[in-house]
Amino acid sequence: MLVSITAMVVLSLPLLVIVVVIRLSSAGPAVFKQERAGKNGKPFTMYKFRTMRTDVDPFGASPKTGQDPRLTMIGIFLREYSLDELPQLLNVIVGNMTLVGPRPLYISQMAEWDDAQKRRLLVKPGVTGLAQISGRGQLTRERKLSLDVKYVDTASMATDIKILFATFIQTVTKKDIYEDKYSEMQETRDAEDDDR
Repeated sequence: MLVSITAMVVLSLPLLVIVVVIRLSSAGPAVFKQERAGKNGKPFTMYKFRTMRTDVDPFGASPKTGQDPRLTMIGIFLREYSLDELPQLLNVIVGNMTLVGPRPLYISQMAEWDDAQKRRLLVKPGVTGLAQISGRGQLTRERKLSLDVKYVDTASMATDIKILFATFIQTVTKKDIYEDKYSEMQETRDAEDDDR
């Protein structure tokens, strides 16, 4: 919480600039709000800078490239440097997120998880996590859930510091930003369709 408050103060001017640019470059609010699953599955409102047009489905598939027509010009920049996640520092300050932990997912997705995967809900969701530094967009949904559970079982201050450092490096290098494949099940279905 202390780190997040300090970051919000230090970054207050850049954050204000981002808000102004988003508002001037496309119609709609600068901050995007969406309900996500928190610790123990409790719903909370997560904040992000808006990177898409307001007339698209907010629950649609994640963009696979920066050429996705749903993205705004400033939205592409914000995503490539993960700046769209900065408003989540406010989530950390109010206590429904932490800096490191499993990324908060849609509440509807909980019904798809088995008991082992639901262990990711034993801790607060994070701004970044083990899955985000282990392949991010290159990982399937199943692999991300597995890494989330691994984090829950092995969490420590040393692990958190390592993840934060790796996140910084990954952000600077713009590595694995876009989702390459969603799930192993989807890949299997796609392969079966190609064989028909």
